[in-house]
Amino acid sequence: MSAPLVAATAAPALAIAFWRNAMAVGVLSPFVLLRSRGELRRMGRRAVLLSVAAGCVLALHFGLWLPSLSMTSVASSTALVTTTPIWTTLILRLRGQRRPGLVWAGSALAIVGVVTVSGVDFSTSARALGGDALALAGGMAAAGYVLLGAEVRRTVGTAAYTYVCYGTTAVVLLVACLVSGASVGSGYSADTWAKLVALTVAAQLLGHSLINRVVRGLGPSVTSTAILLETPGAALIAAVWLGQRPPLAVYPGLVVILAGLALVILSGRREGRATPEPETGV
Repeated sequence: MSAPLVAATAAPALAIAFWRNAMAVGVLSPFVLLRSRGELRRMGRRAVLLSVAAGCVLALHFGLWLPSLSMTSVASSTALVTTTPIWTTLILRLRGQRRPGLVWAGSALAIVGVVTVSGVDFSTSARALGGDALALAGGMAAAGYVLLGAEVRRTVGTAAYTYVCYGTTAVVLLVACLVSGASVGSGYSADTWAKLVALTVAAQLLGHSLINRVVRGLGPSVTSTAILLETPGAALIAAVWLGQRPPLAVYPGLVVILAGLALVILSGRREGRATPEPETGV
């Protein structure tokens, strides 16, 4: 629901990103401050700094991706931003973690799909190609967000980490709105506010918070790969609700991206069966 709702909301992209995080913090505040206040106090300096860093990277992700939705199609933008597993794999490799050959094959196949989609949009317009570049950069930023979250979640619960992360993201995006002159509420219609609330519930509280919940047990690779399901879902919703139907040549590229990411999933499942992860608790 995230991409179609953003594309349908009549507000600046940075303001949309700010409100989805600020509203989420508002909803979480009574629960976290009443039930997880002790956990917040017990967060060490390293965990707090990493949570703040994750919030800054999440703000960068939103700041890059959301504007792309007004420049290119929902299908193309979502396909490119969900290439997160490729960048997660590359970062893990740079940190010394060896990945199976099937992961690299899947990543290479997904990159071919990215080039295909971008080539089609280049022939459509330079603006669409610019949107593709922003979405791709947003996917890279999302990889950093997932990896930082996985590190924090080793020792910190979902509620405390999410609260610090979203709070940081909201502050960074508010500053970005003020610096850029983006309106954060003036002149918004009731329909716009309703869509911001829907976006907060569907994409932020359910979407991102569930990612933060499962990344501890599933690990960053599998968690980031699961995000690929956003691509067909967002494209279908945008086609039915917004009437967005990208050029037919885009669809083979989307299929190639999904096929490549599916190989990454398959490799992760095989690796998990061969070398099960140690018990991490609940």
